[in-house]
Amino acid sequence: MRLRDEFGMLYQDADFADLFPKRGQPALPAWRLALVTVLQFLENVSDRQAADQVRGRIDWKYALGLELHDAGFHFSVLSEFRARLVKGEAEYRLLDRMLDHFQDRGLVKARGKQRTDSTHVLGAVRDLHLAELVGETLRATLNQLADLVPEWLTGVAQPQWFKRYAHRVEDTLLPKTEAKRRLYVLDIGADGYALLDALDAPDAPCDALKASRLTPAGLGHPF
Repeated sequence: MRLRDEFGMLYQDADFADLFPKRGQPALPAWRLALVTVLQFLENVSDRQAADQVRGRIDWKYALGLELHDAGFHFSVLSEFRARLVKGEAEYRLLDRMLDHFQDRGLVKARGKQRTDSTHVLGAVRDLHLAELVGETLRATLNQLADLVPEWLTGVAQPQWFKRYAHRVEDTLLPKTEAKRRLYVLDIGADGYALLDALDAPDAPCDALKASRLTPAGLGHPF
C-alpha cells in the first residue's frame, strides 16, 4: 500500500508493449503482471499462491489498482508473462523501471551501483512454480491411490509422506532460500521414485491400476 501511495504505478503497459501482438484477444494489463511478479518474489509465493493473493488480499488489490470485488486472473498468465520477458530479452525492465523511479526520488545515487538482476527474480519465481507443480503432482497421485488401493498404499507409504502431502502444496509457503528449496524438491523426487518402485514391484495391485488407467508408466513423467 505504501508502495502505491509513494510511487503510483511503477510500470506502464507501454514498457512491455513490444512483447505482445498488436492483434488478437486483449491481454491483461502488462504493468499489473510485472508488479505481481515482483510482489510474489518478495513474499516467496508461487504463481497459484500469487493469483490467490490478488483475489483475496486488500493490500495487493490496492497496490494493483483493483476494485475489491475484482475476481483476479488465472495463475497461468504469470508464467506466460515470464516467458514473454525471456523470449524478448526484456528481463532487465522489471528492476530497471523500478530503479528509474527511485532515482527520480533521490533514493538511489545517480552514479551508484545497484543490483538489477531481474533474471534472478524470474528464475526464483519460476523455481517456486515448478516446485509447487511437482509437489502437487505427487500429492494428487497419492490421494488417487488412497481411493483405489488404500491398504496397499498404507503398506508402502513412508512415514514422512503423511505430513508432507497432507495438504495442497499451495496452502503452505515453500522454503525461502534456494538451498532449502533444492532439498525440498529432491525430497519430493526421492518420494516419487520410491512410489514408482513400489508400483513396479510384483505385489503391486496392477489390475486395480489398469482399470483406473493409473499405471507406473503413466506416473513416470512428473518425476
